Amino acid sequence: MNLLQQLCSIPGTSGHESDIRDFLLRYVQKEKKNWKVKPIIFAGDGFQDCIVLKFGKPRTAIFAHMDSVGFTVRYHNQLLSVGSPDAEAGTKLVGHDRHGPIECELEFDKQHHALYKFGRPIERGTPLSYKIDFKESKQFIESAYLDDRLGIFVALKVAEKLKDGVIVFSSWEEHGGGSVPYLAKFIYESCGIRQALISDITWVSDGVEHGKGVAISLRDRNIPRRSFIEKVISVATKHQVPHQLEVEGLGSSDGGELQRAPYPFDWCFVGAPEQHPHTPREKVHKKDIDSMIELYGWLMKEL
Repeated sequence: MNLLQQLCSIPGTSGHESDIRDFLLRYVQKEKKNWKVKPIIFAGDGFQDCIVLKFGKPRTAIFAHMDSVGFTVRYHNQLLSVGSPDAEAGTKLVGHDRHGPIECELEFDKQHHALYKFGRPIERGTPLSYKIDFKESKQFIESAYLDDRLGIFVALKVAEKLKDGVIVFSSWEEHGGGSVPYLAKFIYESCGIRQALISDITWVSDGVEHGKGVAISLRDRNIPRRSFIEKVISVATKHQVPHQLEVEGLGSSDGGELQRAPYPFDWCFVGAPEQHPHTPREKVHKKDIDSMIELYGWLMKEL
């Protein structure tokens, strides 16, 4: 799990994905010689902070978002949320401005406005993220930012044996999105791809449990096309990959943006469930990580 720990430790709140982008580009350049197929890498001008990896003759794309929730420094010790962080007073926040490194504490006033406690003013606009405390036990991984560094981790593990497919690392997902429409345009027009899997992290709920397998989402706030979802379920069933069917009315992902894009994409959210989403102590069962990696391997071969 060293790679996952590294991924979680890199700051990357929405709009500040450049550090995680640079790490991924270095990682791919270093590791691709060991992969079954060396991908063509698309990044830089025209892609902002996003990355597209093309393997062989692709039919299906994996989308994993690079950004995380956190805070932006405002004025007078005030903080604005990036996405929807869920943290208690006293939570350690870290960052960096022109005056040096920052490790401060989260506070709330009587109106529950977020503030920071630090020995000096922090430059306005500075992004702050949770201080990482990565814990691994026999059954669980617990850390901030498993959403969606675990989704990235799974995509990188699948890349090792991937013959045909596209992997897309997107931006801004936690704070309203914005990169998926142009990424969808690129892979549709350059590769003819019309189907996608969303490698992201969902919730433990009254119907989705730890250790019972990866969750295949039938719907969230958005409703994907059922005929494509059935194909995903049939692959999981055929290969006896532990999985759970999720049905929710809230939440969204890069899949929602694909559905609203002006291209005929089918998509399905396939992700491990976690406890304590968007907190500094997100928690995922290792069995669910294993089944997520296994199912993505089969899906990329057979869809």
